[in-house]
Amino acid sequence: MQEVHDRLEVFGRCRRLLIKVGSAVLTSPKGLNRVMVHRLSDQIAELRERFSKLEVIIVSSGAVASGMRRMGLNERPRTIPQKQAAAAVGQGVLLEAWEEAFDKYDLLVAQVLLTSEDLSHRHRYLNARNTLETLLALGILPIINENDTVVVEEIKFGDNDNLSALIAGLVGADLVVNLTDTEGLFDCDPRLNASAKLIPVVTRLDSKIIACATPAAGSVGTGGMLSKVNAAKKCLASGIPMVIAPGRQRDILLRLFDGQPFGTLFLPKERTYQGKKVWLANLPKPAGDLTLDEGAVKALQQLGRSLLPIGIRDVRGTFGVGAAVRCVDKSGNLIGIGLTNYKSVEIDKIKGRHSEEIEEIIGYKHSDEVINRDNFVLIREPG
Repeated sequence: MQEVHDRLEVFGRCRRLLIKVGSAVLTSPKGLNRVMVHRLSDQIAELRERFSKLEVIIVSSGAVASGMRRMGLNERPRTIPQKQAAAAVGQGVLLEAWEEAFDKYDLLVAQVLLTSEDLSHRHRYLNARNTLETLLALGILPIINENDTVVVEEIKFGDNDNLSALIAGLVGADLVVNLTDTEGLFDCDPRLNASAKLIPVVTRLDSKIIACATPAAGSVGTGGMLSKVNAAKKCLASGIPMVIAPGRQRDILLRLFDGQPFGTLFLPKERTYQGKKVWLANLPKPAGDLTLDEGAVKALQQLGRSLLPIGIRDVRGTFGVGAAVRCVDKSGNLIGIGLTNYKSVEIDKIKGRHSEEIEEIIGYKHSDEVINRDNFVLIREPG
């Protein structure tokens, strides 16, 4: 009964819902599954009617898969140009389907295409958030996807599981529902082991749980169960519950909101990051790395202090003032991410030196710290 109670509580207090729909749910051998699009839109419209203040954001896969079928391709494109071409063909097909499905309820949709570059720069991140907030305030449903028509490897999110987690943190979602072609997270791969058991609730995402996930993806998708679990990890750090649920199950959204125990529910214990630190913790592409000595690692992890130049041993990457960079220990383990007060060339000159020497070395002094604690988020906890 406790699990039912948890689910009813989680879904009952949801006012901003993010739904991620995978390619395996939205596509068929003939291309985009428009029947599935209509079924999902019917459920979303009913939920909006049932919960008058419910706001819905959709992260929709299916553009590349839709383009593949329209172009007569039997296998997912392997090169970036081929993927871009398929996305260019399929993106219009996908949006048209969502528009048509919601039109019968007089609901407007808006297409929002993003790359990781859009969320890596603070001002573009805020612009994206302002746009989404405005759409939601106007009662419009954002349909979000990675901008595959222009994306290159350096600015890829990786998959829409990761994108959905980043968007959830961006807009402060109350809940993420990740609809896929499996029943949820199992204790081992059900495709290889018939005795695999579904894990209904996860309250601690430890190495044992992560080991249950497989990275293997389907023929039309890019993310396997591991990418979904990694997305759940990002959501939990932002205090956002997430459900991995079977998207092909009839009326799955309605049944989830009724408290029925479908899929795997990931429950956060507490919100780890807030405000600017949500952005830093989920940053898609940091600008460079700073390698720290043991004293600096201890100062950041255990003492909650800022990063001084004396604790820096190496600088990798070329970046300017205000760039977001990774802080790593001498073995390359990630400690955290922060915003720098100096350029990479300046940090390279003052690394290992005392703060009082900064002005003498580079001709000016912004501050004693290379990264202020207020602009740093700890990723790797001590112990």
